[in-house]
Amino acid sequence: MCGIVGYLGKKSATPILLSGLKRLEYRGYDSAGICVLENGALRTFKKEGPIQMLATELEKQSLDSQIGIAHTRWATHGRPNEINAHPHYDCHHNIAVVHNGIVENFEGLKILLEKEGHKIVSETDSEIISHLIEKFYKGNLEQAVLEAVRLLEGTFGLAVISTSENKLVAARRGSPLILGIGPDEVFIASDASAIIEYTNQVIYLEDNEIATISESGYKIESLDGHSINNQITEIKWTIEEIEKSGFEHFMLKEIFEQPKAIANALRGRIKDDKIKLSVNFDSKKIDKIIITACGTSWHSALIGKYLLEKIVGIPTEVDYASEFRYRSPIVRENNLLVVISQSGETADTLAALREIKNCETLGIINSVGSTISREVKSGIYLHAGPEIGVASTKAFTSQVASLVLLALYLKEQISGQLDKDLSVELLTIPEKIQSILDQAETIKEISQNLVNAKNLLYLGRGINFPVALEGALKLKEVSYIHAEGYPAAEMKHGPIALIDKNMFVIFIVNHGPIFEKIISNMQEVQARGGRIITITDTKDATIEKLSEFVITVPSVSEELSPLVNIVSLQLISYYVASANGINVDKPRNLAKSVTVE
Repeated sequence: MCGIVGYLGKKSATPILLSGLKRLEYRGYDSAGICVLENGALRTFKKEGPIQMLATELEKQSLDSQIGIAHTRWATHGRPNEINAHPHYDCHHNIAVVHNGIVENFEGLKILLEKEGHKIVSETDSEIISHLIEKFYKGNLEQAVLEAVRLLEGTFGLAVISTSENKLVAARRGSPLILGIGPDEVFIASDASAIIEYTNQVIYLEDNEIATISESGYKIESLDGHSINNQITEIKWTIEEIEKSGFEHFMLKEIFEQPKAIANALRGRIKDDKIKLSVNFDSKKIDKIIITACGTSWHSALIGKYLLEKIVGIPTEVDYASEFRYRSPIVRENNLLVVISQSGETADTLAALREIKNCETLGIINSVGSTISREVKSGIYLHAGPEIGVASTKAFTSQVASLVLLALYLKEQISGQLDKDLSVELLTIPEKIQSILDQAETIKEISQNLVNAKNLLYLGRGINFPVALEGALKLKEVSYIHAEGYPAAEMKHGPIALIDKNMFVIFIVNHGPIFEKIISNMQEVQARGGRIITITDTKDATIEKLSEFVITVPSVSEELSPLVNIVSLQLISYYVASANGINVDKPRNLAKSVTVE
């Protein structure tokens, strides 16, 4: 879960590498480092902490180089410090490596290398790679990298330079890497945001591929030596889309981008009384749906279960991707496996997809060209635009909107009838979300009451139980306040013991058949002194009486209610964290794209 940047061309490498690191900081920010080849020597600078620490150090240097590699780290093996920061050297400082991933057999390799006299100075698994390359180096860096990575078990995306050759070598297995192609220059990056300022022409390296970049151009081979001619893809979004555009944080910007993001997710897909999706299977043959995902995407998957079972009538299971692949799941030919991932690179979700070979697969993905998007048989792109904030917001609502589309599509394909009322109402959701965003200042005022809270409960029922889970996760992620989401009826089975005069409880209350039931749950909380904040679409005297604060959202069909209810919870999380002085775009211990298991 780290960021890699590499450059070889005719420009000064250092500002390009540093700019790329800044754009990748959401992938990791424990430490950062840069290494350039200058006058036959490798010059390396590393700093613990945010990238600005490294930038300040580089301002003192005068570097004249047109080739280099750089890295921003999210620690897996070894503490965040300068020794463990990348790049890592071999024994003689002739080879430098940056690495994203986990080398699962590094302990055994370390013992082997130390027996051969190699001096390992860091606590990381990544340093092993530089010493393996040194072990195999016989005048050809590409060949040495090939031999080294053949010994690695686990995942890697890596870039390598050497004092002996004016070239970059990159290799990938399980951790994303792309090449950016410009006039007389080639870039390496973990994702396109690092290099979009310089080129929108990219090549996505596949697993078990190695790229060699020199002054004469680039070549790509498989790890068994076969030449590969990968297609160049054009990135459609621009540098402006990954700027803050006047907002204090990316998270707030992306919350406010949700009307546009959902409109983009729906554009062209509800047309001429039909749902149009890029689906390559016979919907009538599907007898079970399995959805797998991680984190926020898992919460959207839970909403998807409600949608698919209610609208389509197909039994649907939801699994954490990290558990799915290890529990001997029963998947049959007529099943549909749906994988959900904002980045399209989530390691556990990708591994779950690769475990299943015998059924139809469909991805709900935001990042065009990502690994999952290339490996599923069918796909729905979110078109939400780049999401930089670590805490996912617009991707979540775009996923839910896409799951509504999928449910409508399957119903239409199976029954021959479009649910016109729901599809027309779905198109109104962007303006309804905007009406909630217009209440942001009021929600901000309410949020100030939670700044000193230690614990919160989020309670919802039915399709809004996953919204309670997601609201609690958002608060935990960015404010570091403990919060739990529960089905409201389950409160009596344990969590009610936590209720006292210091406990805030956020209820999600929508009109419908279980309205009276959740009112009873609210009364149980009030009777024990709990302080209630209610998100509701209903003007009701009882709600007003039971609640300390009420946030009113537009009334929509039950199937669409998660899309309006979550926005207030996202804003609450943001404003609580911001009031506590937390940088919500870089919450501690978290990284945006979890590309290691």
